[in-house]
Amino acid sequence: MDYIEKDISADSGNQHRGSARTFLNLINALAVAGLMFAIPSPRAAAQTQPDVKAIITKLDTMNDFSGLDFTGVFTIVSEKPGEKAALTQIRMFRRDSKDQFTLLIQQPEASKGQGYLKEGDNVWFYDPSSRKFTHSSLKENLNNSEAKNSDFSRRSILDDYDISGTEEGTLGKYPIWIISLKAKTDKVSYDISKLFVRKDNNLLLKQEDYSVSGKKMRTTLYPKYADLGNGKMFPSQMLIVDELNPGEKSQITMTELSTNKLPDKVFTKAFLEQVN
Repeated sequence: MDYIEKDISADSGNQHRGSARTFLNLINALAVAGLMFAIPSPRAAAQTQPDVKAIITKLDTMNDFSGLDFTGVFTIVSEKPGEKAALTQIRMFRRDSKDQFTLLIQQPEASKGQGYLKEGDNVWFYDPSSRKFTHSSLKENLNNSEAKNSDFSRRSILDDYDISGTEEGTLGKYPIWIISLKAKTDKVSYDISKLFVRKDNNLLLKQEDYSVSGKKMRTTLYPKYADLGNGKMFPSQMLIVDELNPGEKSQITMTELSTNKLPDKVFTKAFLEQVN
């Protein structure tokens, strides 16, 4: 199924790719657009409060592919101070109706053939060199990048979090709702999150994640989305910033997105063994 990519950050039309200049280009574009910094509105308390549950329900619905299979290629370029940029490429297969995903690492060569399989609450990591599966989790970082396994899984914000606050603000030129969340399960990667959601189209522009003590752990920006039809929108580009380790960040670019039907065998341990 064809998809349409929408740039919701700057109106520059720049195309960002995994190169040495990727992060400078993307961060500069986001800074110009104002998406790095949100400004709460001092008039928020005086204005009509939104139906926050309805807003989050729309976010959950846009990212829920139940009834469809979902595939894509994720290219992750990670930067750490003093190190060369590292590239990881993953092919993802998702079946939300059964809460399953398979992640197959295609690059770098040293990790090629490694993969993850999620079946309900269980996440397994497969290493082709030992031909063994070991238990993993959604909280685990993927191949030394800032991305976590949970970034590739269907999520239900309403199931995982309680709404703890709402205010108005602006992010760049966009009026937004800033929604604060508190975890009600220990299965999520972060105890506290803030969502920065556009008022006009309900797209998530930015997410800040915090520890239980309120220390900022991670910031994720969503400058581009792919329109997959039937009300389904998926980020086609993300920038994840590690707030604990200055200078560490990962850009994720998603391509070859499809909602075509997949064989059942893709979501099995045998599949990961056979592709190697």
